[in-house]
Amino acid sequence: MPSPADAATGITGLDDVLAGGLERARVFLFEGSPGTGKTTVAMQFLRAGADAGERCLYITLSETEDELRATARSHDWKMDGIDIFELVPPESLLDEDQQQSLLYSSDLELGETTKRIFETFEQVRPDRVVLDSLSEIRLLAQSSLRYRRQILSLKHYFARQRATVMLLDDLTSDANDKTVHSVAHGVVRLEELSPEYGGERRRLRVLKYRGRRFRGGYHDFAIHTGGVRVFPRLVSAEHRGTIPRDISRTGIPRLDDLLGGGVERGSSLLILGPAGTGKSILSLIVVTDAIRRGEKCAMFVFDEELGLLITRALALGIDLQAMVASGALVIEQVDAAELTPGEFSERVRVSVEVHGARTVVIDSLNGYQSAMPGEHALILHMHELLQYLNRRGATTILTVAQHGLVGDMRAPVDITYLADTVVLLRYFEALGRVRRAISVVKKRTGAHEDTIREYQISKDGVSLGEPLVNFQGILRGVPMLVGEDALLGQENG
Repeated sequence: MPSPADAATGITGLDDVLAGGLERARVFLFEGSPGTGKTTVAMQFLRAGADAGERCLYITLSETEDELRATARSHDWKMDGIDIFELVPPESLLDEDQQQSLLYSSDLELGETTKRIFETFEQVRPDRVVLDSLSEIRLLAQSSLRYRRQILSLKHYFARQRATVMLLDDLTSDANDKTVHSVAHGVVRLEELSPEYGGERRRLRVLKYRGRRFRGGYHDFAIHTGGVRVFPRLVSAEHRGTIPRDISRTGIPRLDDLLGGGVERGSSLLILGPAGTGKSILSLIVVTDAIRRGEKCAMFVFDEELGLLITRALALGIDLQAMVASGALVIEQVDAAELTPGEFSERVRVSVEVHGARTVVIDSLNGYQSAMPGEHALILHMHELLQYLNRRGATTILTVAQHGLVGDMRAPVDITYLADTVVLLRYFEALGRVRRAISVVKKRTGAHEDTIREYQISKDGVSLGEPLVNFQGILRGVPMLVGEDALLGQENG
């Protein structure tokens, strides 16, 4: 929550990034190319002030009042308590004398502009002011020196009046001019990125905030009906705490034996294997058993259509819709082409902190990687996300589909070193049949079996057999028989 000395921005997540909000009686610069959301941010800032009973003023040099009110209507906003002043009314552009002034008398026009800003302020006496935009003032000033003097005069005037000011700059006249950066108390840069496929991505960064330890780095944000929502970058170190590290069962007894008893609370379990080996089904069984114990769970499904997953689960006797209806399960279909990594992290946080999920499934990291700008970024995001879930006491189940079916297979990204436990699924061929094998290749906490077991998937779920001691080369997909008598015994069994 902002302190009384701060002006809340009214934007979800932004006050967190700013460590409280905008310090009152100071001048702040919000800059970004056209379309990055500056006007929407400014209107939310003023609406938050109006809701708090403050006087608010929007001075526009670029957009008309009708355009601003149309923007407000698109978000279902009312502009009660906000005065809008057009510094250059549209009809004046048709006046011959005014045109001559703009073309040949920039000194006079710049002075007149400043005078009208001050006159409007004196009439309204606002607590919050938005000036949109600085590009027009920079063009009138014509030189860096005159522009700096103009900005300084505005700053000192507003400071004497104890107003909190948001200056907007669309960077259209001179993107390299850093004059306002040195004058403003704080600077926030808004950016829009266009991926090769999918919707545009937006992010912001606080470049400067005097005397304030703000949250650095880039933070994703989105513009929806209702305004801007910022997703602060997840920092796992902020969520330290002591949690019980008990062992939870998976719901498959022989898999628990393979895991050395089960999965430790707050750890991460990576299920690695080619397509069709049952990674999602294993995750569903773990979730079902956790809910049966009275826990709450969350599933984030990237690759599979949700209706198909629900139908497949019903065939195994797992009613996901009933779990959702009871409030025990949150399940979300995630569109990697439309969702930013920051928004996904926020959804995971909500599932844990609001819903109370103690088991979180991400199926799969292949789909999650599609939302990331690169493999390096994926590793960093996953590190912070897994550390956060660990410190919140939530058990995480991750699935990764490897390329290929048998032989030498590779994952799109290697995160095995991040996971606490790694379960490896494999196809192998024996006596003209395609079989499945499961093994645990890593577990940080405690001992685990080093055997390889065959497993089968049926309408009753997943069942594991005895260790495959009669084969070599199972993980390569084409094993060699060691003991024929034992193999025949398995076939007859």
